[in-house]
Amino acid sequence: MKKTISVVALDPRAGSFYADEIQALFGKYVSVRMYSVRDGSAMGHLERADLFVVSTDAFDTTDEVQQHIPADCQVMGIEVSYRWSTIQKLREIPKGTRALFVNMTLKMAREGITQLEHLGVNHLELIAYYPGAELAENVDLAVTPDEERYVPKGIRQVIKLPHRSCTSGMMIEIALRLGFEELLETREFQAYFLSMATNDYSFGHMLERSTRVESRFDILMEILDEGLIGINEKGEIFACNEKAREITRVSPSLIAGRRGEEVFPYIPFRKCLETRTVQQAQVINVGGTNVNLTVIPVMRQSECIGAFATLQRFNDVEKRQNELRSQLFHKGHRAKYTFDDIVGQSAGICRTKEILKRMALTESPVLLIGETGTGKELFAHAVHSASKRSDGPFVAINVAAMPENLLESELFGYEEGAFTGAKKGGRPGLFEFAHTGTLFLDEVEGMSQAMQIKLLRVLQEREIMRVGGNQIIHVDVRIIAATNESLEKKVEEGSFRRDLYYRINTLPALIPPLRERGNDIFLLLERFAGETQRKFSLSPQVKQILAGYSWPGNIRELHNVAEYFSYTGQEVIRPEDLPPTFLRGREMAGLNRHGATRREAERSAAWKPERGGVGGGGSHDGSYTAGPAGDGGGWPGPEAERGDTGGWPGPGPEAMNRGEQKARSMEFWFVLEQLCRAAREGRLIGRESILAAAREAVFPLSQKEVRGLLEEMEREGLAKIGRGRGGSRVTPAGMELWKKRQITR
Repeated sequence: MKKTISVVALDPRAGSFYADEIQALFGKYVSVRMYSVRDGSAMGHLERADLFVVSTDAFDTTDEVQQHIPADCQVMGIEVSYRWSTIQKLREIPKGTRALFVNMTLKMAREGITQLEHLGVNHLELIAYYPGAELAENVDLAVTPDEERYVPKGIRQVIKLPHRSCTSGMMIEIALRLGFEELLETREFQAYFLSMATNDYSFGHMLERSTRVESRFDILMEILDEGLIGINEKGEIFACNEKAREITRVSPSLIAGRRGEEVFPYIPFRKCLETRTVQQAQVINVGGTNVNLTVIPVMRQSECIGAFATLQRFNDVEKRQNELRSQLFHKGHRAKYTFDDIVGQSAGICRTKEILKRMALTESPVLLIGETGTGKELFAHAVHSASKRSDGPFVAINVAAMPENLLESELFGYEEGAFTGAKKGGRPGLFEFAHTGTLFLDEVEGMSQAMQIKLLRVLQEREIMRVGGNQIIHVDVRIIAATNESLEKKVEEGSFRRDLYYRINTLPALIPPLRERGNDIFLLLERFAGETQRKFSLSPQVKQILAGYSWPGNIRELHNVAEYFSYTGQEVIRPEDLPPTFLRGREMAGLNRHGATRREAERSAAWKPERGGVGGGGSHDGSYTAGPAGDGGGWPGPEAERGDTGGWPGPGPEAMNRGEQKARSMEFWFVLEQLCRAAREGRLIGRESILAAAREAVFPLSQKEVRGLLEEMEREGLAKIGRGRGGSRVTPAGMELWKKRQITR
C-alpha cells in the first residue's frame, strides 16, 4: 500500500530537495508532499500523513510542531550529510586555503563546517558566513551548498556544492517506520548508502555484514540500544551484535557457528524452540551485572525457524529513562540558591547553616521547622545545592494549598482517562519530575490522612503508582519537608500520623525567627535595599524600633518594609515614615509609633490618646491613613479599651450584648467581611481571593491564618467551607453577626 510522507522545512528550496531525494529512493511505494515555513505552506493545521519528516530549523519548539502536525501522526527529524563526491572535491583545494562557508543562517553554516571537519576536511580554514555577517579580510574563495545568492560581492571564486543529502540512517528509519524493511537490501538503497560520506565504523561495518548475512534483521542490529543474539532452527548462533558481546563479554571468535546454549548457557534458547513461546522478561546476573533478558521465537506459519534474545543492562535502562525524563520535564526544576545566598551573621543562623550543610551530605529526609516567612524554602534550595543530588532536579510544592484529589494527581501523576478532564496520554507526577533529585514539601502539616499514608509508602518503598494506573514506577527522590506548626502536637491530636512524623523527622532543623537574629535585620535590610537600587538610611529611633519589633511576618515582612522605605522618597527614615500596616503590627506587640510600650506611653504626659484607627485614621474596610506626628502614636484611645471602637476594628459593648460572646480579631472581621461581600454578589469565595483582597487593602494576612479563621467560623456555624475549588460561603448566622457589627459601629 502506498504511504504518504510530508516533508516540512524552513526554506522551500531545501524542502523540495529533500522531498525529491526521498521520492527518488522510495519510488512507487510513497507519495511525498512538501511544506515550507517561509512560503507559508507549513502554517495552519497540516493534512494527515503516514509520516512527517521535519527539518530542525522549521519550528523553534515542540509546542509549535504540535500546533501544525496532527497529534497521532508519526514525526521524525531530517538528518543531512555530504556525499563522498563532495568530500573529494573539497580535498582538491590546496591546504591552508581560507574560504567562506556560506549558508542561510549562522547555525547552518557552523553545522556544515563541523560536519566537514568530522568527515576529515581539516586542511581548509573555513569561516562561517551568512546574510548580515561581517566579511572577513583576505578571503577570495567561497564554498556554499547551493546558496550562491548569499555569497557577498567581491569574492573572486565560488565553489558550489550540492545540498547536503539525507543520511543513510534517516532513510533506514523512514523504511522501518513505514514497514518497508525489504527495500533496505535493494541495489538502490545499497548504492545510496555507499555514496554517503561517513566516518562511523559501526555503521559501515553493519552495511558490509548485511551483504553476507541472510536475515534482513541483521542490517539493523548494530544500531540497536539492546544486545541482540539470534539462533536458527538448529540452535546455532547466526547473529550477535556488538552490544550483546559487550554485555556478555564474549569475543566474536567464540560465537560463530556454535550452539546458543554452549556459548550462553544462561539463555533458555532450547526451551523457547521447544515450546515456541516467548520466555518472559527475567533478571539474570552476567559478570556481576544485572541484565534484563527476554527470548522470543521466530515463527513462519506454524514452524519455529529460530529465536532472538534481547539483553539490556539495568543501568542502561535507568540512564536512558533519566535522559528522557530530563528532556520531557525540563521546566526549570532547578535549585536557585545556595548557602552563600543566606544573609546573616547571628549565632542562631550560623549554627543552622552549619548543621544543614552537614545534613545535606546525607540521603536522609530533612524537616525544616520555622515560623512563616523565615525562609524555609530558601534553606531547602541550599540543602539540595550542597547535596550529592545537586545536578538533579529540585521540585517544590505547597501541599496545604491544594485539595486532596488534586494533590494526589500532582504528586503521583495520572493515566489517560483516570478522571474527567485527564490529559490525553496521562501526565507524570512531581515524584517523577524529582527523580534523582529532591522534592520539597512545604506546609506538610496540611496534608490529609489519606495522603499521609501514600507519602509514607513512597518513603518506605521508593515506588509510586499513577492515579488510574497499574504499573509500579521506581523513583529515587530525597524528601525535604517544612512546617510552621508543631507536628508533635498534631501527632498527639491525631491529625498527623506518628509513623510518618518519625519518617520525615530524621534530620530536624530549626530556622530561627527574625526577632532572634539580632543585627541580621540590618544586613537583610541592606540586601533588600540594594535590590530596589534606592538608597536610604535609618534614624537611631527607627533602628531601635526595628530591633525591638517582634516581626510576626519575619523576613517576608522585612522585605515589604524595605521596599516601602525605598519609595518614601526620604534619605533618612524616621518613625513617621514607617508603613501603616507595620504600625498596627507594632501595636499588637505593645509598641507605639515612637518605640515605647503602650503602658509607658499612657504614663507619659506627652502622649494623648485620641479616637481613630492605626496611625490616626481608620475605616471599616481595612484601609488606613497616617496622622501627623504627635497624634497619639497611632494608638486607639481609651474608648477602644471600653469597647467603643471609634473606628478601631473591634467589637463594642453593644455587639457583645447582641450575642457576640468573644473578642474578635481584626483578621476575623476582615475575612467575614469578604464572605459577606461575596454572598451579596451571589458567588462563593476561595482562600486565594481572600488573600488577594487582603493584599489590595494592604492588610497582612497569611494563607495559614485564612484557613484557620475559616475553620473557626465553620465550627461556630458562621461559614461553610467548600471542598476542592468550590470556595466558601457565609451562613445566615455569619451574615447576622456582620450586620450587628455594622450597627454597633
